[in-house]
Amino acid sequence: MTSTLTVLGSVAVFVIALLVGFSLVTSDPDTQAAAPTCEDRQVAAGEALTANLVKINVLNASGREGLANRVSINLQRKGFLAGKVANSTSELEVPAVAILTTDPTDPRVQLVALQLPGAQVLEPDIELEEGVTVVLGPGYGAIDDAAPTEVPSDRDLSFCVPIATI
Repeated sequence: MTSTLTVLGSVAVFVIALLVGFSLVTSDPDTQAAAPTCEDRQVAAGEALTANLVKINVLNASGREGLANRVSINLQRKGFLAGKVANSTSELEVPAVAILTTDPTDPRVQLVALQLPGAQVLEPDIELEEGVTVVLGPGYGAIDDAAPTEVPSDRDLSFCVPIATI
């Protein structure tokens, strides 16, 4: 008798699990609309371009371990947005510090150049990420703590600033 009840109980559990499983497999997914990850911001020509709108990618070509990360953190302390931090794959000769860009007159590039005394502005030989890309060479010195964190923009600019989630 006990074994018959055990078998019947097992069959009942199996049938219920089969029905619930089939219901779950065939139901519509419970999805939510993806929340935006960034907020659009505009800077018109003549307005101030501020550090909190400029993302900086820092690449290390110095041979000093962790240098790109330390420089990225120091730039973030000045209000810049963090970008990619990695070792450089560029073949360019960078004695101290270089900004890789196809547009040296870009106000974002000019603002970053103010932070890095003696920075060269070079044509890139690698694919660039979104933002301003900085390459640190073996002679890299330091960030200019007294450098301004805004410059007037000579053109209309559009940014997608990351939304901070708390």
